[in-house]
Amino acid sequence: MTDIEIARSTKLEKIVEVAKKAGIEEEDLEQYGKYKAKISEKVYEERKNQKDGKLILVTAVNPTPLGEGKTTISIAVADGLRTIGKNSILALREPSLGPVFGIKGGATGGGKVQVAPMEDINLHFTGDIHAITAANNLLASLIDNHIYFGNELGFERIVWKRCVDLNDRQLREVETGLSGEKKIVPRHDKFDITVASEIMAIVCLSTDINDLKEKLGNILVGYNKQGQPIYAKQLKAQGSMAVLLKDAIKPNLVQTLEHTPAIIHGGPFANIAHGCNSIMATRLALKLGDYVITEAGFGADLGAEKFLDIKCRKAGIKPDAVVLVATIKAIKYHGGVEKDKIQEENIEGIEKGIDNLYRHIDNLKNKFGLNVIVALNRYIQDTDKEIEFLKNKLQEKGVELSLVEGWAKGGEGAKDIAEKLVKLTEKEENFKFMYELEDSITTKIEKIATKIYGAKGVDFSEEALAEIKKIEELRIW
Repeated sequence: MTDIEIARSTKLEKIVEVAKKAGIEEEDLEQYGKYKAKISEKVYEERKNQKDGKLILVTAVNPTPLGEGKTTISIAVADGLRTIGKNSILALREPSLGPVFGIKGGATGGGKVQVAPMEDINLHFTGDIHAITAANNLLASLIDNHIYFGNELGFERIVWKRCVDLNDRQLREVETGLSGEKKIVPRHDKFDITVASEIMAIVCLSTDINDLKEKLGNILVGYNKQGQPIYAKQLKAQGSMAVLLKDAIKPNLVQTLEHTPAIIHGGPFANIAHGCNSIMATRLALKLGDYVITEAGFGADLGAEKFLDIKCRKAGIKPDAVVLVATIKAIKYHGGVEKDKIQEENIEGIEKGIDNLYRHIDNLKNKFGLNVIVALNRYIQDTDKEIEFLKNKLQEKGVELSLVEGWAKGGEGAKDIAEKLVKLTEKEENFKFMYELEDSITTKIEKIATKIYGAKGVDFSEEALAEIKKIEELRIW
């Protein structure tokens, strides 16, 4: 059966029943049909002084072209914890339409470990991404409208881009204002994909509606003739933008195929932004579940680093354990095995490619000071010999490996890692950031490059130094 067939053949619980498992009453839900809902802000407010549950971060080795299954493993771990009797909750990102209709497809897991209703989540869901698109483009139109009616602020250069939630390459570079109307000034413009927009990052890093409005007001939109910055608040744009986002900032509740509560909210790209779900969703989940499983995009060097240095710092949280997802095929791929031979047994390829896995373990365990377990997302072509070889290699490093078969077996296929994680989250940690907020931009870059990526040093071009100087002069945080 395909993922879609598995999802459609599974009977879902009504969202009010799923909410009860998380301790949420029906009156605190804004339902979008039978199987999805938004959660009222008062749920967090009423619980904000309660003790947080354990936070488990799921990250991965550097992904091969089709990914290694972080979302699949995240869902499997949550279901696995429920299978062994633990109160677990998922906190994940929303998928973007860009990848959904491309080669990567949707982002709701696979096999027997999926979040549902998968079609809704992968498409329009509760309209959050559409609201972010509207808020972004409202600001763009306010800029051009301001210029049309006299340009009181003296815009000379505009840096704010429009956006669309599709990977439409034709819109990446465009010429606008070509209608010929008397006061319209033609200019060069650009479109981002919505999940790569600054508004998406702001929504996910905001702690409440007031924090959101402040961040929206501080958006740099352009420069005047004297080279001075112009911000969104000078256009008085933050209020109207926040109104468009008033529902989008509320976390969404859905379920896994095994009816584990799943809070899915926000979807910033990791290569552009910080690549994890919203602070509001994670904080809420920590008040509702004893174990919260969340995910950071891309490999651990990029996604986990941003999760830890940016999101954790801003939210005042830290993971109690980290799941590092790996696959035999990815390790062989990193060892130089050709794509058409990746499914063949190849111990030598694993031995050559395992250094990539070691590097991520070292970063998480020794640089950040976190408790780490490796989750091997098993594929049907993986041989027992390859798995045993990998397990022994990791034992030499003092790291446990858990074979996860959630795709084929659901929560039952993740009982081993669930039991190991319960023990791992009780161990002491020595968590530390890679840089301090007070560090200069060049120092932050150097620390990340040398500590996380293994660079010997960083050489900055004159152009880069000029941009950094400008950013330092403009900083308003």
